[in-house]
Amino acid sequence: MARGRFISFEGIDGAGKSTQHAWMVHHLRQQGRTVVATREPGGTPLGEKLRTLLLMEPMHLETEALLMFAARREHIAQVIAPALARGEWVVCDRFVDASFAYQGGGRGLAWNKLEDLARWVLGDLQPDLTLIFDAPVEIAQQRLHAATANPDRFEQEQSVFFERVRSAYLRIARENPDRVRLIDATQTPETINKLLEIIIATL
Repeated sequence: MARGRFISFEGIDGAGKSTQHAWMVHHLRQQGRTVVATREPGGTPLGEKLRTLLLMEPMHLETEALLMFAARREHIAQVIAPALARGEWVVCDRFVDASFAYQGGGRGLAWNKLEDLARWVLGDLQPDLTLIFDAPVEIAQQRLHAATANPDRFEQEQSVFFERVRSAYLRIARENPDRVRLIDATQTPETINKLLEIIIATL
């Protein structure tokens, strides 16, 4: 059986990534694909418990990174790798690039420490396609504040934090042109949908 396809969705909070993630899952299922829709942190019972801690509890930045990768290891072992082996499509709302963007760019954790964790936890696993939804921080924050009544501790961060996160995502896009597509998230949802249809047809 042919290996399935793995697509990850990335972007700063408020960029519209999760809306497009839901659209993609629906689109692929309409095409007759078997799709596993999942998210990080989370995706497994243990991962969801860790998600609650990570989003709500203050902690040392290295503890935060280690817990993110612990949840990711469980996610890969229990959900992602088995689904890909069955020939299914995995569509994930955030994956390893989020750690580089948020813990590396946003928090300032050394990039090489994250690279060590990624080698250990992921092995040779990488998404076949990563879609990074990019928008100016002020636009993303306006959207976020309009849509979120009870922001988590990441969503409560100041603009300067999200500027660093955005810069890290742009770095990831520059350094991984074969895997990453940068999407202008200031476009209308309908325009983005049409662009994603074109991109996904090449997988």
